[in-house]
Amino acid sequence: MNIYAIRAIYKFEMARTARTLMQSILAPVLSTTLYFVVFGSAIGSRIDEVGGVSYGAFIVPGLVMLSLLTQSVTNAAFGIYFPKFTGTIFEHLSAPVSFLEIVIAYVGAAATKSVILGVIILATATLFVPLRIEHPLWMVTFLVLTAVTFSMFGFIIGIWADGFEKLQIVPLLIITPLTFLGGSFYSIDMLPPFWQKVTLFNPVVYLISGFRWSFYGIADVSVTISLIMTALFLIVCLAAIWWIFKTGWRLKS
Repeated sequence: MNIYAIRAIYKFEMARTARTLMQSILAPVLSTTLYFVVFGSAIGSRIDEVGGVSYGAFIVPGLVMLSLLTQSVTNAAFGIYFPKFTGTIFEHLSAPVSFLEIVIAYVGAAATKSVILGVIILATATLFVPLRIEHPLWMVTFLVLTAVTFSMFGFIIGIWADGFEKLQIVPLLIITPLTFLGGSFYSIDMLPPFWQKVTLFNPVVYLISGFRWSFYGIADVSVTISLIMTALFLIVCLAAIWWIFKTGWRLKS
């Protein structure tokens, strides 16, 4: 394992975050704060408790997941796309660095940024709603596992994209709608039976449900199933990345 190569790429990606602090950290935090104000305070005051939890507190895990998913995908996608755009990706491919070390560095940096953002949003949420975490270890597990998984997914998007506009297609047109429809602002038990079954095909449901359980001990689906679904998606992404580096798809052309 080439630790020096991993450290160099990781430090470079983290330094890019410091240079784009407004876009990487402040903008997502401000937008999430607006959700707290609008949904948690204005609308939440007119809604009864959900599962014994105030509505403002109930939506906190969903809002954290909304930012975590979109930022993980975006950070990882931009991180690997820029070397492709500038041509420096060929230096990585020709250097004595394995695909696993490249993935660890880029995905690790993207996941670190997302976890930091998630922690900041949680700290911000305490200013608006009474927050409790019944299972802190599981909360950290879901937070890190989700950040790593979707950073891998973003890594794939960055390799697939051949233009800056494509980097935004998946986060804006797929990830964000799935998160909104995955129980961020409601429990799927509130839906009619037919739509409850349809919603279960949304993979984000399992992430939000498991993450919310770590806070309040309530979940729309089994926590075990949530972990299995997240781990399965992680394995699929890792297999896809291995295939990309093995075949050179979108890397050597």
